[in-house]
Amino acid sequence: MARKKQEITLMREIESQEEWEDIMAKEGLWVVDVYQEWCGPCDAMVGNFRRIKNELGDELLHFAMGKADTIEALEKYRGNCEPCFLFFAGGVLVSYIHGANAPLILRTLTEQLAQEHKVLDGNAERKEVKDPFVTNRMQESLADEEEEEEEEGGRKFQYRGELIIYDDELTPAEQYEEVEEGFTVALIKPNVVAEGKTDEILAEMKAKGIKVIAQEQRQLTEDEAREFYSHLKDEDFFEELVKFMSSGPSHVLVLTKGQADDSIIKEWRDMLGPPAVEDAKEQAPESLRARFGDAGLMNALHGSDSKETAARELAFFFPHMDAPKLHTKKKDVQRTLALIRPDAFASQKDEILQKIKDAGFEIALSKVVSLSREQAENFYKEHEGQPYFEDLVTRMSSGPMLALGLARDDAVTGWREMLGPPDLEEAKTNAPDSLRAQFALDENPLNQLHGSDSPETAKVEIDYFFPVEQTVAMIKPDAYGTKDAIIEKIHEAGFRIAAQKEDHITKEIAEAFYEDQKDKDYFNDLVEHMISGPTMFMVLSREDAVEGWRKVIGPTDPDEAKEQAPDSLRAQFGQDVLQNAVHGCSNKEDAQQKIKKIFGHLEFAADGEKEQQAKTEDAGEGEGEAQAEQKPEEEKEEDATKTEDAGEGEGEAQAEQKPEEEKEEGGAEKAAEDEQKPSEEKEKGTEKAAEDEQKPSEEKEKETEQQQQEIAAGEAEKQEPAAEEQKAEEPKAEEKKEEGQAEEQKVEEPKMEEPKAEEPKAEEQKEEGKADTKPGEEAKADDSQQQKADDSQQQKADDSQQQKADDSQQQKDADDTAAKN
Repeated sequence: MARKKQEITLMREIESQEEWEDIMAKEGLWVVDVYQEWCGPCDAMVGNFRRIKNELGDELLHFAMGKADTIEALEKYRGNCEPCFLFFAGGVLVSYIHGANAPLILRTLTEQLAQEHKVLDGNAERKEVKDPFVTNRMQESLADEEEEEEEEGGRKFQYRGELIIYDDELTPAEQYEEVEEGFTVALIKPNVVAEGKTDEILAEMKAKGIKVIAQEQRQLTEDEAREFYSHLKDEDFFEELVKFMSSGPSHVLVLTKGQADDSIIKEWRDMLGPPAVEDAKEQAPESLRARFGDAGLMNALHGSDSKETAARELAFFFPHMDAPKLHTKKKDVQRTLALIRPDAFASQKDEILQKIKDAGFEIALSKVVSLSREQAENFYKEHEGQPYFEDLVTRMSSGPMLALGLARDDAVTGWREMLGPPDLEEAKTNAPDSLRAQFALDENPLNQLHGSDSPETAKVEIDYFFPVEQTVAMIKPDAYGTKDAIIEKIHEAGFRIAAQKEDHITKEIAEAFYEDQKDKDYFNDLVEHMISGPTMFMVLSREDAVEGWRKVIGPTDPDEAKEQAPDSLRAQFGQDVLQNAVHGCSNKEDAQQKIKKIFGHLEFAADGEKEQQAKTEDAGEGEGEAQAEQKPEEEKEEDATKTEDAGEGEGEAQAEQKPEEEKEEGGAEKAAEDEQKPSEEKEKGTEKAAEDEQKPSEEKEKETEQQQQEIAAGEAEKQEPAAEEQKAEEPKAEEKKEEGQAEEQKVEEPKMEEPKAEEPKAEEQKEEGKADTKPGEEAKADDSQQQKADDSQQQKADDSQQQKADDSQQQKDADDTAAKN
């Protein structure tokens, strides 16, 4: 694509992954115009970039055009026709802009350039960002857009430029993971850079499959050289080395080979050869130092000597760069059973164990066992009827053998492949390097090694020889301060903590716990030590837990443990025989007895987890807790909702005995009925008053005088006594009413809320009762609702009584008027 010379000078064209990695390793801010071949870069911005470059004149500001079609790092931008500008500093994305928004692009450029100066001056930290466009495209490609096809029971797709095949039943995230990639730091020293040999060395790296993931040309100051080589400061040549390394630019590289281990470190140092040029020329004439080195300190190149050194040197030269990551398939770590049968166990055990370790297997479980004839028949019952069955059972029950639980990636298949064919003649002919062929015994026609034939069989067989069991572990007072570290070791050893408790035990408990040692001279001292501070008890679950825990804690004497088992807990945390940090049970019977003494009766599931806890023998506290756990949740809530209201206690007690639903429903319905009665009475009184008020006095005046006199004569005699009686009864009713209210106030001690103008409906009260989940709040809510209902009923009764009084007075006034007339 033809462009003007000045545009090419201003903007570097990047068309390959190698060129991309080169600019990512360079110092400064890179503004990258991402484009595709079919549409080309955004030429409209070139003039703006040239102007700002001329105005600023900043050497840290760089421009590039990145061709997404051929650069793997820009793969996710393919198919996007919108202009896109990415801002990179120190190899990381610090900003992005989609669209040719010139003012925004220039403002972002200026801000990020100023920020990069602060970062390089040590006054700020570089902040990496994620482009949502890329993130969304990656999610879509993983979920929907990547082409998937069936292949050998799985699917395949492209992930980060790599062809991945995974199982249909699992997601990629479940089968693949990012792990730290092995790397080393390399230096091409000033004398080789000055001679122009850098490209030649880089070509040899590439030919060996070594990948350069970061590089820069950098001249060290004397202070930097002293810091970098500080481990050599006591050497006589140190000052001379500092002057040489600061005499000119070096080329710094970060190398990897796409592996998770540290093999790149050794491979690069082997390519370098011995440090002294003279030794290199003599011992490794094809090495880089032999060919490019001069003499003395000018040995051409440097390479990290360990993983730790590589990490330190990466942080020294590339402080903002993270350790490289590798996308790998997760290891399918399995366990399988291996048996070294009696004859081989007696004569070839050590050689076989070494072969197992050399193959990368971890011996997770180990036990010497002796099978009875009945047990051997049961274990090999699937072979019953075969001509070799009787001989097999006889030899398997002839003496001790070694049972192993082996762990490794794809352990079942890997161990079976190492064993070779079951038939010895076939193994010797077709697989002479197999273990069965190598360790065959002339006098024994049977193979000497066993391996599970499937993961399912492996589980059954491991459970047979290493059943999940429990043991008691105790962290003694002298090691209580390091309990967290000890617990971490427990988890690392594969144990589950099924139960635990911390206590400052009494003398009686200590004596009971160590009753099997009461005849020992040290018994009293042991008891006094055990009651001197807090102790932690644990129930540990695992296959072969009793013996496994004893191996983890080591010999009783910490000094002996340091010699025989330096990684054991007593070696690390014990002080002497008495203060040896931890305790372990001697056998399964001892473990069961101590579990019962400390924790009471416990039941465990097949995986070793505690199922339930019955009453303990410890104290009433355990019984109370067990009883509390057995109470139904409804009874706990009813206990919590009981109040001290004496007047309502009887009724509430009866209501609490009913199920919660009946209580809520009955209470709501009763409240609704109580509200309806006074409401109806009030409505009737109101209607009567309205009817009375509607009778105009004019109608009564229009009645004949004779009718008025009859009314006056007859009604006066009847109504006057009734009125007098009513007047006399009204104070009594008021007194009775006040006495009732006073009585209620005595019973209802807590103050209630004032009744609202509109009473809640029964259904609403029911829902409110259901919504309140806290027992205490539910009781208060019930009291409040009852009080509101009572207040409302009382208020309506008062209104009704007052209305009746008003009606009576009005009738009396009408009668008096009629009598006078």
